[in-house]
Amino acid sequence: MSDIRHDRVHGTHVIIAPERLHRPHCYGVEAKEETAKEHCPFCEGNESMTPPEIFAIREQGSLPNKKGWKTRVVPNLYKAVQIEAPYEHHYGFFERWEGFGAHELIIDTPEHHTSITQWSESDVVQWLQTLRARVADLRKDERIAYISLFKNEGSEAGASQQHCHTQLIGLPIVPKLLKERYQRSFTYYKQNACALLESEIEQEEASSERIVATHGAFTAYCPYASAYPFEVIISSKKALGQIDTLHDETIAEVAPLLLLILKNMGKQLGCFTFNLSISTPPLQSRAFEYDILTHTDEICRFAIRIMPRLYHLAGFEVTTGININPVAPEYAAKLLRESNDG
Repeated sequence: MSDIRHDRVHGTHVIIAPERLHRPHCYGVEAKEETAKEHCPFCEGNESMTPPEIFAIREQGSLPNKKGWKTRVVPNLYKAVQIEAPYEHHYGFFERWEGFGAHELIIDTPEHHTSITQWSESDVVQWLQTLRARVADLRKDERIAYISLFKNEGSEAGASQQHCHTQLIGLPIVPKLLKERYQRSFTYYKQNACALLESEIEQEEASSERIVATHGAFTAYCPYASAYPFEVIISSKKALGQIDTLHDETIAEVAPLLLLILKNMGKQLGCFTFNLSISTPPLQSRAFEYDILTHTDEICRFAIRIMPRLYHLAGFEVTTGININPVAPEYAAKLLRESNDG
């Protein structure tokens, strides 16, 4: 059973989760050989190798935990937190929560793809629809204050399985970094009557130097202060809802742009590893001004952030929180733009 412990010195939280020690390759050892499909727990036909599914997009008439799925969601076998844990907050100098939360694993595709760049547009659409369904369902649980949606591709980015998958972790707290980010967005909205990300995209479009591509309402750009080489954010000036409220038309619009950006990164970087996150504003009002939650769509834009892991974070980055990025975002955007025609 895990603990969510408060670090009083740094004002942050740490999850102490012994079960995570048992993950494959959890000590950072690269799997040199590709896992054979017959031994891959995420491939279609191997459903018995995972816990029973929570959700799936399936072919009509197919049965749960059998073949015939497009995406499949199961509890993570190596949980950081678990929904069965008591929802209890223990106060004192050493403050902690019991390890309550949701830790789900989204198996992105039945095919043994090891990169999202191998997907079709319809694969991306079904993946986003699955994330939408899971966040919408977990939002009903008032004990969950924040949901983290992320994808690690490649062992350098933290993936312990080669088959494409995404993770969802729901917590009873809002992490400090996110709390500060959304409070900052709310303050900006109150002062300027528009979303911070909306203003950033307007400024980026005005100069166009760091714009990579656009599609419909969405813009892909390398942010001015990119923390990672070739970092790209995909978002919109217009309020289109959050991951759990996106319309099918909006998902169909962003899917080809995401695929284009990742394929262009592949052209420039070869086989690369990355982390990908999807914006998920806080769900509950604890520790926030009530207006943040009642004006979420006006304050926050749906956004996808892609962070290639080309450069190892070392002592300076870890101790200061300031990343050193050796590739100017203007140059990265130029290369990614040129790949649009390649």
